[in-house]
Amino acid sequence: MALTYKNAGVDISEIKKSQRAIGRLIKSTHKLQKKAKIAHGFGHYAGIVEIPGGKMLATHTDGVGTKVVIANLLKKFDTIGIDCVAMNVNDIICIGATPISFVDYIAANRNDQKIFQKLVSGLVKGAKKSSVPIVGGETAIMPGVISGKDFAFDLAGMVVGLASKRELILGDKINVGDVIIGANSTGIHSNGYSLARKALFPKYDIHDNVNGVGMIGKALLKPTEIYVKPVLEMAKKCRIHGLAHITGGSFTKLLRLKNIGYSIDSLPKLPHIMGLIQEQGVRKEEMYKTFNMGVGFCVIAPRSQVDDICDIFKRHRIKCQEIGSITPSASVSINSTKIA
Repeated sequence: MALTYKNAGVDISEIKKSQRAIGRLIKSTHKLQKKAKIAHGFGHYAGIVEIPGGKMLATHTDGVGTKVVIANLLKKFDTIGIDCVAMNVNDIICIGATPISFVDYIAANRNDQKIFQKLVSGLVKGAKKSSVPIVGGETAIMPGVISGKDFAFDLAGMVVGLASKRELILGDKINVGDVIIGANSTGIHSNGYSLARKALFPKYDIHDNVNGVGMIGKALLKPTEIYVKPVLEMAKKCRIHGLAHITGGSFTKLLRLKNIGYSIDSLPKLPHIMGLIQEQGVRKEEMYKTFNMGVGFCVIAPRSQVDDICDIFKRHRIKCQEIGSITPSASVSINSTKIA
């Protein structure tokens, strides 16, 4: 039987049903605050409210998922905080907002000062790379909720961003003929780990070295790339129609921007760690719906802007390439295979 995200314990279709139900409940709160008008609610990369003075306040929260399992297995805790910051700031820039503050939440089964310091050192590295101050956080010791004889934890954060109305990029300007530019990922980033572990660990140990991959655990723990500085620069200098952080659900995330066709036909070379996962019996279609396949961020823009956008990524030492284009049909296809 082919390995899927569903039989690894994560059913994306059912999760989307839960999200729609949650969204209906959340919407009932949107008129509770008279000082803030909801400009864009549940469903995009960030929630947006218009605050006094005409500024748009954006908020987003996210965690690092079961990547914490890898950190625990390797006993390496100084990079997972980078992922936590990245998963938040990379999302909030998708609507054109500049991240201005960040708070974190660490839940653990016991107090361990040295590990907490390492976790926060990663948060600080991520904050410095994205120029966002960490203004607070919470550390919760919950032995009755988080179990295990060894140290175990979860890590999440929340980011606040600001934008003017003219700076907002919500995807509504995406047109047929626009180009999709893909910025390279550094690896798996911070999603799909339940499937990755189910595929790899029956055969391999986390400390195993594999040709091309290196030590499996090290490849899995490589921090998520942070795209804040180049994306905000191009948002000011170029005509950008849509921005997408490729995380859970992979390229199906593009449909968050606009219900239009996204045809991808030129992905970069598949990262070795993802190739190894696929070799264990994960179908290509499932890979496209779960992993970033070497592309961590997508920029959608008119063809006339491609060179300028790629130059900005290059200056920030991030590789990118044209990976596809916008078509009329409301779907996402990769190499002619429809995935959403």
